[in-house]
This record gives sequence, structure tokens and C-alpha cells, in this order.
Amino acid sequence: QVQLVESGGGLVQAGGSLRLSCAASGRTFSSYAMAWFRQAPGKEREFVAAISWSGGSTYYADSVKGRFTISRGNAKNPVALQMSSLKPEDTAVYYCAADRRPYNPDSYYGTMSRFGSWGQGTQVTVSS
Repeated sequence: QVQLVESGGGLVQAGGSLRLSCAASGRTFSSYAMAWFRQAPGKEREFVAAISWSGGSTYYADSVKGRFTISRGNAKNPVALQMSSLKPEDTAVYYCAADRRPYNPDSYYGTMSRFGSWGQGTQVTVSS
């Protein structure tokens, strides 16, 4: 059974930092593009960041560009998200997601339908 489990969320003051990790089981995601999405209360889930299957390309939502960094890890922890200069508007449940197919050359990552495996999410709360 394929499973993604996020960790590293918590409560932090504005201006602080958090590092989110995503643990994988049931499949090796080293050849899959990975992404982070988030969902704030009362809002739709939105794209945050993505990294290509090779790790050579990264993509960010404008709202987090320059503050967040996505990186690839090892087979068991295929992706992480380093978040700095956090703002109250970053408060949300953060989800990691894996591409539906390996070695996908498509460079558009902003749609949820591209990703077939999802974690349960980890809460990030930024206080002002």
C-alpha cells in the first residue's frame, strides 16, 4: 500500500521557520515529481511548491517564492519543504503529493489532478 506521511508541522511565531518532511512507504518515489500543497480553513487546496523527478527544477507559488525551499531527499523521505519568514497567511494544512507516473516531463505542476498519491497533511499555524 502506497503511503505518504507528512511531519514537522506545528505552531510558530511570524518570522519563524519550520521544516516539513514527507515519509514514503509502499513505493520508491525517487523517479517521481513531488509537490507540496496547502489548504487553509474555508479555502481550496492550493499549490505551494514542486520539484521535478530529477531534482533539477523547482517551482513555487508566488506567495512563497523566496521564503520556501523544496528539496529532494532519499527513497524513504523523498521530499522536504523548508519554510522561512513565515507569515500568518501561511497557516494551513500542508500536504505532500507524488506524481501519477514516473519520469513525467510535463513542467506544469499547479494542478492537483497531476498527483496520484497524497499524505494526510500536517498542520502549520503561524501566530502574529
